[in-house]
Amino acid sequence: MKPEEIAAWLKDHPEFFEHYAEQLAEVTIPHPHGGRAIPISERQTLTLRERAKQLEAKLRELIQFGEENDAIGEKVHRLSAALLAASDVRGLLSAVSLNLREDFAVPHVALRAWRANSHADLPEFKSISEASREFAASLAGPLCSAHAMVDTAGLFGEAGAHLRSFSYLPLRDSETFGLLALASEDPQRFYPEMGTLYLKRLGELISAGLARHLKQ
Repeated sequence: MKPEEIAAWLKDHPEFFEHYAEQLAEVTIPHPHGGRAIPISERQTLTLRERAKQLEAKLRELIQFGEENDAIGEKVHRLSAALLAASDVRGLLSAVSLNLREDFAVPHVALRAWRANSHADLPEFKSISEASREFAASLAGPLCSAHAMVDTAGLFGEAGAHLRSFSYLPLRDSETFGLLALASEDPQRFYPEMGTLYLKRLGELISAGLARHLKQ
């Protein structure tokens, strides 16, 4: 018989272990970590301990993820409150910059908006290339990259040449009217495979807040 067939037969006939308990107690198998042979019962105990350790490790990992998500959720809440408290465009942009740099520890933040408005004196409303506008409009959601997209490296000034990871968030309501670019010297800060749920929420919150003031 093949090993799979024996395993299947034993699974279908559990009474076998009751009828031949004494014989099974005499069977020994190699220790999983080498060395002496041990009874099946001891091997089962070791297997259960290993599984318990794996489950404990998984539980610790889930708890850690939960705590990290709670911390991020609290930061998003603080940003939301700051955006609601802003009385004008200047206050809102200041809240965005402060929260992203201080609360979220993003070292480099660049925001550009191009909807017609009376805030041309603000750096966030400086002209931006058509390529960057088209790039922002093409985004279905946040995009993380190991290199600067189109000509956006220039948004970060002299630091642009030293940045190794980027995240791009389109700013839009009924249409795309801006681009929020985040960057870091750390290659692992923003990477293509990372989850973007919270980045998406940040983009939506900032879009809604900014659009509200630009309509005033």
